Amino acid sequence: MTSRLKPGDPAPTFTLPDADGNPVSLANYRGRRVVLYAYPAASTPGCTKQACDFRDSLAELNGAGLDVIGISPDKPAKLAKFRDAEGLTFPLVSDPEKAVLTEYGAFGEKQMYGKTVTGVIRSTFVIGADGNIELAQYNVRATGHVAKLRKDLSV
Repeated sequence: MTSRLKPGDPAPTFTLPDADGNPVSLANYRGRRVVLYAYPAASTPGCTKQACDFRDSLAELNGAGLDVIGISPDKPAKLAKFRDAEGLTFPLVSDPEKAVLTEYGAFGEKQMYGKTVTGVIRSTFVIGADGNIELAQYNVRATGHVAKLRKDLSV
């Protein structure tokens, strides 16, 4: 079983390439709150819905002092296509080895259509300005999740 993060845990640090191959480091966000959301695959229906919900809520989230980063095992070229097709304006980072996803507890066994499979567990983390986990949500639904997150965060 993949270990899961909980509030108060230090957020695992990372530096991963974004859609353009440029490094994105969690350390660069120190002093700001970050919403890091893990999704299985760019350009799939659920992941597109979730990404577009984050895009459409970005002004309110940024206004509340929250930056958004999406993470998936997709290669940068696929992330660039996804970003451009959907007009996404926040970083999407690539973790093809799934090392960071695993550290966050967002990769492992999950139930899919009644079967146990290994893959990305759709998850969302709020990382505080101090670098610690404020909120860790696992097995979230693609549809309606951003609205629920905004409600949970009073944004």
